[in-house]
Amino acid sequence: MPLMPAPLRKPLAAVSLLALLAGCQATPNTELRGTGDLGVVVERATGSLAVVDTSERRILERVEGLGDLSHASVKFSRDARYAFVFGRDGGLSRVDLLTGEITHRVMQSGNSIGGAISQDGALVAVANYEPGGVKLFDSETLEEVADIPATYRDEDGQEQRSKVVGLVDAPGNRFVYSLFEAGEIHMVDMSGGAPEVTRFTDIGKAPYDALIGPNGRYYIAGLFGEDGLALLDLWHPEAGVQRILPDYGRGEERLPVYKMPHLEGWAMAGDEAWLPAVGRHEVLLADSDDWSLVDRIPVHGQPIFVMSRPDERQVWVNFAHPDNDVVQVIDTESREVVATLTPGEAVLHMEFTPRGEQVWISARDSDRVVVYDTRTLEEIARLDSESPSGIFFTDRAHRIGL
Repeated sequence: MPLMPAPLRKPLAAVSLLALLAGCQATPNTELRGTGDLGVVVERATGSLAVVDTSERRILERVEGLGDLSHASVKFSRDARYAFVFGRDGGLSRVDLLTGEITHRVMQSGNSIGGAISQDGALVAVANYEPGGVKLFDSETLEEVADIPATYRDEDGQEQRSKVVGLVDAPGNRFVYSLFEAGEIHMVDMSGGAPEVTRFTDIGKAPYDALIGPNGRYYIAGLFGEDGLALLDLWHPEAGVQRILPDYGRGEERLPVYKMPHLEGWAMAGDEAWLPAVGRHEVLLADSDDWSLVDRIPVHGQPIFVMSRPDERQVWVNFAHPDNDVVQVIDTESREVVATLTPGEAVLHMEFTPRGEQVWISARDSDRVVVYDTRTLEEIARLDSESPSGIFFTDRAHRIGL
């Protein structure tokens, strides 16, 4: 190929340089960063998310326009860049944590209660109260992939729709959830592209929430209508649902339940599972081999979240109204309460940093998030936030059920 004459090469080189400079000037002057130390705090009163840096312990920016966040939850994309926000008003939003922008938003139901991300990261599932059921969306576009009504037959044989609670992701691109009115657990297999639903009936009265173990094997639904819990072994679903802790509290007088406990935290320490007792001032310990009751630990109030520090050395507990200005720390070896902390009024949520050196706690009515050193149990930071509730860090993107 003949060499281009020198007089012609110089003008073309100048044009190329100008184009390159113009392109650089058009690129926003944004800070390059990863997402591994990021997270979000739900600010329910303003319908916003505060994007936080857990290493620097500060708020980076706020994302507004997310609707009713009174019981919002958040999941993260596989690459931990995008937060999927599940609003109580049925809104599903996809937020870019690096730009602080809402990339997609759909109003997919009248009332929803959380969601999950599939194992391969391709699907977002949403649990709906109204109309009862689960909807699946493409995680890139939020285009609807499937609509799965939560139907059952009532005592008169009429088909009804049930509220969906306790929706989690499970290995094998499966989703598992419970039907509140129906007293059922449903498992949806999406590994073949189309939903295949397996129903487990007569699991107990009024399942109100559920959890899945950190290895994805056991799905456990709490029962509000009776004592005990319902367990489904996802390694052997053909065995059906097993009742565990069936005699706990039988014959004892219940206290008024001011707020339903959340099972999401799934506190595991060694071979023991730590669970909140419904309507009692106790934390339960169960043997994870045979699911028998091992111990009851008296605590300050009715527990809401019972959460294990990542190294399983401590369990942190917060409580329902009127005792919700307190957080207690339990030593898992001695099984004793070793600290009672007062982060503020109306403590709603706790979140550990990935290796557990910090815990972030939201105090809604004090308009603040308080950060504690989990070794010294001393406060190390305080962030102003309007009516904060849920706190979610991006390491959840790589953990089953979170």
